[in-house]
Amino acid sequence: MKTTFLKLVFSLFFVGLFLTDFAYAQKSPRTSVSEEVGSGKVTIDYSQPSVKGREIWGKLVPYDKVWRTGADKATTIEFTKDATVEGKKLAAGKYALFTIPTQNGEWTIIFNKTADQWGAFGYKEADDALRVTAKAGKSDSFTEKMTFTISKDGIVTLLWENLKVGFKVTQ
Repeated sequence: MKTTFLKLVFSLFFVGLFLTDFAYAQKSPRTSVSEEVGSGKVTIDYSQPSVKGREIWGKLVPYDKVWRTGADKATTIEFTKDATVEGKKLAAGKYALFTIPTQNGEWTIIFNKTADQWGAFGYKEADDALRVTAKAGKSDSFTEKMTFTISKDGIVTLLWENLKVGFKVTQ
């Protein structure tokens, strides 16, 4: 009886270790991209989810709902100088970057004052510093891991699966 109980305890322990290891292996890697834009610097810090054969738009990432624009901890975007985003003013600082994807391709890009938050679970519209719209379109090639790019002329682009969406920043 005692031997059976010990076998059960050890079995559960090893299964727990395996599941913990598997869960960490599935985590989306954290990365960042920075670029000098005008007289300032723009930095985006985010987790890179992978497509992994899944249907992304409208399924994994629902349409018409606030999305953390990545995985795990909320994606952040930081401006070292006051900026203009799609023609609208935004003070220098660090913001959570959320989006609202739509099926028709008109996305809302959200700069939220609460930069340090997990996903979109604590998102509050009242904390939005700025919202702009951007047009999503088909990318030139398939992107397995969600990726942000920032060009020297201030075009911030999100690429994932067969989609791209971008917005213009000046500083």
